[in-house]
Amino acid sequence: MPTTRRTLLAATPFALAAPASLAQAAWPSRSIRLIVPFSAGGAADSAARVITPRMAERLGQNFVVENRTGASGSLGGAEIARATDGHSFLWDASSHLVNPALLRGLTFDYATAFTPISLVVAFPSAIAVKRDFAATSLAQFVAAAKARPGAITVGTQGNATAGHLGLVAFAKRAGIEVIHVPYRGGAAAAQDLASGAIDAVFTTLVSAGPVVDAGRARFLAVGTAQRVESRPEVPTIAESGFAGFESNEWAGLFGPASTPPAVVQALSDALVEAVAVPAIRQRLVQIGCVPLATRPADFARFVAEGRAAMAALVRDANIRAE
Repeated sequence: MPTTRRTLLAATPFALAAPASLAQAAWPSRSIRLIVPFSAGGAADSAARVITPRMAERLGQNFVVENRTGASGSLGGAEIARATDGHSFLWDASSHLVNPALLRGLTFDYATAFTPISLVVAFPSAIAVKRDFAATSLAQFVAAAKARPGAITVGTQGNATAGHLGLVAFAKRAGIEVIHVPYRGGAAAAQDLASGAIDAVFTTLVSAGPVVDAGRARFLAVGTAQRVESRPEVPTIAESGFAGFESNEWAGLFGPASTPPAVVQALSDALVEAVAVPAIRQRLVQIGCVPLATRPADFARFVAEGRAAMAALVRDANIRAE
């Protein structure tokens, strides 16, 4: 989901409340199940696996991360929407906002089926090309696309994801026509980029970083307002000739609508504490994340505003489920 600096700046962590006595709490009474509706190794999955071990220490129970991909994240969403065990949660992203505007035949209502708990991290988007692609700058990439309209293939983490929407917005801004290739997650798109099966990706730094570090692809630009701390050598799309352009993904924690307030509070406290740990924040920054860890009320506002904005963007860009 494209985000603005105002949105990210507003989503800053609050002071951590005093830890509750988990010894007297009835929850959690067993392992906590976390559904990530995206592929293993992608941006959302990577952040979840960095943060949840520390949360497990605070809460006294392990987190079991399960990747349930498919249908733009709605398959995993449906599983948590109907969960009644009190120990199953959803680690979702912008698909949570765009699916209501895009998908038909959903068995649940995103607006009422979930309880927002925390906007955990933001993921800077990035444009990367395969190793032998004849462009070393974004300007050269745009020139190549204009010379061969409709010939260059660009992978994203799926239809109606932040990568897809960012690609649509960038192509329109740059005046180019490319072939969109949707995948079940950014990691899958990055692997095909590394093999040369596609020319480029518009996905997250987290997803594309490993293949770039392996020398099998290279970054051209990032979608943040300023250069990213972990990749200071990569220019922004804005400074590469497209002033004001921003596009970023995020990940947040949701519970079923029936999640008790005390459980929401316990999870929120555990997240805020985990993200405040210097080693965890450093690791998140290293893999390309922007740590946030907001409180439930702030995340609920973010989701409500984002859902309305996404509906307008999907409509205006005429994006359809393929």
